[in-house]
Amino acid sequence: MATRQLQRADQSCYKPDMRGVLKVFLTITFLCLPLLAKDPPPQVLTWPPQGPPLVRITLGRFVETAAYNGQKNYRSDVLAENLWGKPIHLAAFTVYFYDKDKVRNGEGYITITDLPVDGRAKFEFDVTTSGKPEGLELVPKNVPDAFAQYIPKKEIPITVNSVPQGAVLKVDGQDQGTTPKIVKFTPGKHLITFALQGYAEGRYPFEVKADDAPGGSITLELGSAMHDTVELRDGSVLTGDVENLSATDLEIRIGGSIQKLNRNSVKRILLIERMPAEAQ
Repeated sequence: MATRQLQRADQSCYKPDMRGVLKVFLTITFLCLPLLAKDPPPQVLTWPPQGPPLVRITLGRFVETAAYNGQKNYRSDVLAENLWGKPIHLAAFTVYFYDKDKVRNGEGYITITDLPVDGRAKFEFDVTTSGKPEGLELVPKNVPDAFAQYIPKKEIPITVNSVPQGAVLKVDGQDQGTTPKIVKFTPGKHLITFALQGYAEGRYPFEVKADDAPGGSITLELGSAMHDTVELRDGSVLTGDVENLSATDLEIRIGGSIQKLNRNSVKRILLIERMPAEAQ
């Protein structure tokens, strides 16, 4: 009996304090949390996105350096790698930034110079955005001519209109319909031509830049009319040379033949200025 009481007394003496164990465990856990925290993975941009890779840009964690009036400045460490089989003497890219809703909220520029084959270059990259950057896009700005074949053809829709409207429209000799018309232009120089009966043909050079925003418009005025215009009360329009006009009749030459009209059927007449015969 005495032996059993002694064993129980020994057990009570060695019973651990669980509150102290819990405190120690929580302390160790909280101390380990900063050690387990990791920086977000770097963002890797490879260009071109399709085909053999030529350039790889790796951006590290973006650190906010300043903020003012809704604008935020960020800085990141960048690693540029030449994956091309030739030295890159100069290559410039625009980095577009997007928010979580895929709305562009900033842009920055990266320039690579004198990067040998398989070469790597590290530098800092600064950008100002109107919010936290959530997505990135790498777009070539000035790259070697050999890179041109990898640049996807960009089409920028632009509304082309004329005064007056309804002119036959051609871009680089290709029919586009009648004005007003939405035409998809590729970056570069183009030739726009208009043709409308009764007006001199218009030819206008037009240049589209790669960074032009879609949705723009241009309006071009046709040359002065070459012939008189007669609008009838039924809505039809005749273009020619008015030869004779009286209180009851109107004579107009169209395509070499003269048409005689009742004066009451005419709603409006537009006469062009003609040079005197001796002045021609």
